[in-house]
Amino acid sequence: MQIIADVGGIPGKDCRGFCKYCYFRKVKEGDPLGCKSCLPGTFGCEQCTTGVRESKNEFIPPFMVINSVKTSMMMGNYGEDDLKINISGGGDVSCYPYLLDITSAFSQWNIPIHLGYTSGKGIDDPQMATDLLSHGVEEVTFTVFSTNPELRKTWMGDKNPQASLDALKIFSENCEVHAAAVILPGINDGEDLRKTCADLEEWGAKAFIMMRFANFRNQGLILGNEPLIEGVEPHSLQEFDELVRSINQEFNLRVTGTPLCDPENNTPFVLAKDNDKEYLDILSDVTSEATIISGKVAGPFIEHIFDIIGASDLVNVVVVDQDIGCLITQKDLEDLDLNELKETVIIPGRAFVHDKKAEEILCRDGVERIVARGPDKLSVDGEMSGTLSQEDVLKTELIAFQDLIEAINFFGVRKK
Repeated sequence: MQIIADVGGIPGKDCRGFCKYCYFRKVKEGDPLGCKSCLPGTFGCEQCTTGVRESKNEFIPPFMVINSVKTSMMMGNYGEDDLKINISGGGDVSCYPYLLDITSAFSQWNIPIHLGYTSGKGIDDPQMATDLLSHGVEEVTFTVFSTNPELRKTWMGDKNPQASLDALKIFSENCEVHAAAVILPGINDGEDLRKTCADLEEWGAKAFIMMRFANFRNQGLILGNEPLIEGVEPHSLQEFDELVRSINQEFNLRVTGTPLCDPENNTPFVLAKDNDKEYLDILSDVTSEATIISGKVAGPFIEHIFDIIGASDLVNVVVVDQDIGCLITQKDLEDLDLNELKETVIIPGRAFVHDKKAEEILCRDGVERIVARGPDKLSVDGEMSGTLSQEDVLKTELIAFQDLIEAINFFGVRKK
């Protein structure tokens, strides 16, 4: 169990400048996207306006961070052996000016500390890593990009790249390190990637998370900020899948990829590989008709699972021109062929579309359709699956698909 110690921070401002590949670079103020958190009759809320842009969350004073964690500890029923404090924020936690102050305070409680996503750009002296370890930091998630200092300087804007890498080495040698890198074609995806992995393996890092670079709207840049880097064509989904698997075979690291794949746990959608229905037989029968709208990563897997359980005559999957289902927006729904939709449509739970607007768009051909949201997630991505067993993943997917089937049976048109 992890208690979040949110230190706040704004991307680009509180991380010593944007990395060139950063998802939030070029994001401007804009109209709300709409989402499931919008109140009835109200278009827009904090989540789909400033929240998705992470544009308003300044660094939080240290006493407020400490008190928030203390309150969480008092209110929660936590066992002494299964608790960790996860320090995270919208900026780079290594740039939080009071990081050593709050870790020193937390160290008095003898609770292990997880230093959430940091690029190390706030570390000017590797001694800072040693100090953090002495305060009880036992886990670090570190965006390395490359162990080549010049590449870090050029692409991350790291003014002290060697100090950052020295700190990463100290962390790797003394605690559990999950390194991460956004993979840019032609920049850090070839021999440099293998050198980085070799260094991480030698230093003692536990895991390596490979993140596919997104440069266009249908790859996730839904905030009007495409392209991030002119002239760069990201890996296709298949190319990225193959790259993750090859790195996993070559190095003694727990390698995962996002938006796919985890070679060890066979995610996302391990259920789609279960052709003998050993686990799928646990699910309830599908008794109603519905259309599921999904993204290009998940869509084929979902379709295959419903085919395996013998429900493809009742449920069809329509894939929009967006890789990730959670990042489906109003525009993606507007581009759909309504002739493909049944009378009930299930959209992803976290899609950035207002409920009322989704109904208007999907019923504009005169057919009165029921539009409902499915579960927030149907599987786990590489950032999560690397910390889970295959049994954990199977349980997560079975619960999610049971929820999805129940939504189909409740909202769908029952087959006569």
